[in-house]
Amino acid sequence: MALKPNYFAKLCFSFILFFLFIKLSATEPVFYNYEYKKVVAEITGKVTDVQTGLPLRGATVAVKNSNSSTQTNEQGNFSISIAGSNAVLIISYVGYDTQEIAVTAQSGAVQVQMQPVSDQLSQVVVVGYGSQRKTDVTGAVKSLTTETFNKGIVSSPEQMLQGKVSGVNVVSASGEPGGILGISVRGPGGVRTGSTPLFIVDGFALDNSTTGGGNPLNFINPQDIETIDVLKDASATAIYGARGANGVIMITTKRGKAGRSNVALNASVGLSTLARPIAVFDAPKFLEEVKKLGATPIDGKANTDWQREVTRKAITQEYNLAMNGGTENFTYYGSFGMQQQQGILKNNNLDRYTGRFNATQRLWNNRLTIEANLSASGTNNLRPSISGIIGDALANNPTYAAYDSAGNPAQYQDISNPMLTYKLEKDITKIYRILGNISPSLKITKNLVYKLNYGIDISYGARDIQSLPNAVPLRDGRLETINTYHRNSLIENYFTYTLDRTDHNLTALAGHSYQKIYIQGRSYSINKFPISPVEPQYNPGLGQELTLVNNRPTGYALINELQSFFGRINYAFQNKYLFTATVRADGSSKFGANNKYGIFPSFSAAWRISQEDFMQNSIFNNLKLRAGWGQTGNQEIPSKITHAFYTSQVSATNSYPLYPSGAYPAGTIFSRLANPDIQWEVSSQIDLGLDFGLLNNRLTGTIDYFNKKSNNILLEVIAADPVQPANTTWTNVKNMTITNQGLELELDYSNTTATGFTYGVGGNISFIKNIVRNSPYTVIPSGSASGAGLTSATINGYVNGQPIGTFYLKEFTGFDAKGISTFRDVDGDGIISDKDRIAAGTALPSQLYSLHASLAYKGVDFIVNFNGVSGNKIYDNTATAMFYKLRLSKSL
Repeated sequence: MALKPNYFAKLCFSFILFFLFIKLSATEPVFYNYEYKKVVAEITGKVTDVQTGLPLRGATVAVKNSNSSTQTNEQGNFSISIAGSNAVLIISYVGYDTQEIAVTAQSGAVQVQMQPVSDQLSQVVVVGYGSQRKTDVTGAVKSLTTETFNKGIVSSPEQMLQGKVSGVNVVSASGEPGGILGISVRGPGGVRTGSTPLFIVDGFALDNSTTGGGNPLNFINPQDIETIDVLKDASATAIYGARGANGVIMITTKRGKAGRSNVALNASVGLSTLARPIAVFDAPKFLEEVKKLGATPIDGKANTDWQREVTRKAITQEYNLAMNGGTENFTYYGSFGMQQQQGILKNNNLDRYTGRFNATQRLWNNRLTIEANLSASGTNNLRPSISGIIGDALANNPTYAAYDSAGNPAQYQDISNPMLTYKLEKDITKIYRILGNISPSLKITKNLVYKLNYGIDISYGARDIQSLPNAVPLRDGRLETINTYHRNSLIENYFTYTLDRTDHNLTALAGHSYQKIYIQGRSYSINKFPISPVEPQYNPGLGQELTLVNNRPTGYALINELQSFFGRINYAFQNKYLFTATVRADGSSKFGANNKYGIFPSFSAAWRISQEDFMQNSIFNNLKLRAGWGQTGNQEIPSKITHAFYTSQVSATNSYPLYPSGAYPAGTIFSRLANPDIQWEVSSQIDLGLDFGLLNNRLTGTIDYFNKKSNNILLEVIAADPVQPANTTWTNVKNMTITNQGLELELDYSNTTATGFTYGVGGNISFIKNIVRNSPYTVIPSGSASGAGLTSATINGYVNGQPIGTFYLKEFTGFDAKGISTFRDVDGDGIISDKDRIAAGTALPSQLYSLHASLAYKGVDFIVNFNGVSGNKIYDNTATAMFYKLRLSKSL
């Protein structure tokens, strides 16, 4: 069901409103009073770092109460005109305290020494539909800049913040180039819903659906990123309502600066290798162990290390060209990037090409500002048959040679040579993506600003899964092609009102958002390709079998819509007592007609204790106490599940003979009944935090306690209604809750010496306790085993009174006289069954920790990062599925 108002109508309305404001603003409002004075002085000066004496290029120098401003050059010098006999210059630079200096027409060269702010309290933090000074933030927000990102070759933005933010866990699911990185903020909260946070890139909300597979953030060149802001608690994320339950990650890309144009070229090379090969038998040990079984092994007279054969030392190359500059009213940033990354498995490569252009145009004495962002990317991902190659490398007879005497992959009837698999199997995915948005903002009055944000994200993926035909072993050729198309469009209109008084500061925000996501996929396959030098991907017409039985075309298409109304009020009294209130109403097409809209409020407050009179002589340069509560939603469920679904086909279950003879006509039946009552999964969160700074803010830290409870859990269950046409149905489990409760600690120390050395050390640790309560099921499976005799066996899941991912297994007690595994009879009924399963730990870590240190001098950096997790268990499916006696006996 489409959400009202209509998307096209909203787009038209937004543009009409925008140009109406432009038209009205053509006549100068009465509150603007321009006084033209003759220029009587040209003020020159130099801006330097007070500790190092080094010049600061790009510092902004402005004349107070006027529109005149400039920036320092490479030597830190500036020149600016003042009107009248005296004026006040405002000098600002990111990471430094802003200064005001009074000058007169007779002033000589002005020497300005800027004081660094080590914890960057003056830093601007992106909080969603706006920004705040770090000192004014009342929620749990962590901001990272280019100076604090993880350094080195980074293939995905998530790697830049790995270990840098407490409560945020970043893990690699596969380790292959372009693979999806799992990221969670303060623990997972859903069962069958996603736990991935919402990503916002330059104000544009991404959809977590992937095009063609792989990481949804692969299109972003990490070298283009200026800041990453992580919104962790509900008081910060509630402005994004239905999508904020898993946290929000705001990515802001680089923009140009007025002044001299700059061109930068960066090149880097990295090396990767297999960190820890799995211990397996070499040829002599293999022959010895097989003989112990009383059998005669086949000895191929070789001694092959199959793991070494299938892996390599992988090289990653990265090249980036960036250009930026501009004038006072127009600035730009452009970049081109290329990364070629090899995987440690042979024939596993990812090539990524990116381009970006960001521009800012200021008009009408800075009353109208237009920001435009455009990025384009293309990735080419080559993947081998990973699971098959790794399995063969671990299980194959080591006395067999990998290559024959001619240097070709050896061919065997009784084993699969992974080197032959490399030659015959290819999985090629190409993804092309363009994301652009334009954000004009108009200063209607001195205090009121209107902003329009319109953007579109279009991507196309083409995947070819190819199997070449072969004689020994005999196999037919096959080609499967999967095409995907993704379009995400967003239009937002919002007003921001600011009031700045001596003791009272107020910012109010109100707006509307409409987002429409269209996803389509098509696939087809062809069998029986002849042995030919032409690969199937280049000529599908060579395939000889195209039947509906084996090659039926498939496809899907869906539309998701999200319409929202949101508002926020920030109030500060005497710059010491801070309050924030947020509310968002979201309507989603994913939910039933009876519960299409949800309301998500939040409240937070902060007390800047260090600003009190009684703290002026204390050891603290900054001390702020925060508290917040809020509700957010989770809509990461499949589309259309609330709507009825029909199937039309000829089969025994939905066809009926209309005539005594002849073909059955196609019948149409329900495959899923409508579910109008399904609704949001809701997370309620409490956060208490303390921010502090000592030693002139060289030593900073944060302590946060949080309690996040998710209820109204969305779950796919077996249908209880005997007339339900579908085997499963989605529902809300009303009383079931998932709670994440924890403590986060961060501590950082940084300093710059008079000789120019900059050094720092820091770290963080998070304690998270996760628990599932009131589940109506003994176990809700979330992980299963794979391998002979193990496939689909439940390994872990959701168990009452236990954390998410709890291993639900039988307790191993040893072997009997026949060498058969034995297990503890928990219920004492004399039968070992599923009733004897126990909670044997969880895959979810209970502690996250990180340490980092840095040393820099005159452009040379030395950086060390260490991060890890503890409190979790790992199930070794490889050992269970691969390393047992029967498997060894089959390798004779």
